[in-house]
Amino acid sequence: MTKLDEQVLKISKEIVTKFIEVGRVSPTTFDEVFKGVYRSIKEAILDYEVEPEEQDEA
Repeated sequence: MTKLDEQVLKISKEIVTKFIEVGRVSPTTFDEVFKGVYRSIKEAILDYEVEPEEQDEA
């Protein structure tokens, strides 16, 4: 597991924990919600990392 994966996992856990605390996530929807949050965060980070490189090429 890379450092990026560990950071994304930690952030995802914090977000889903908050959702559980406010009642937005139940045990039956946990799996689906956690995977979605994890993917969204990782995609956002990877998209951000690509953009600065594209700007340098222009």
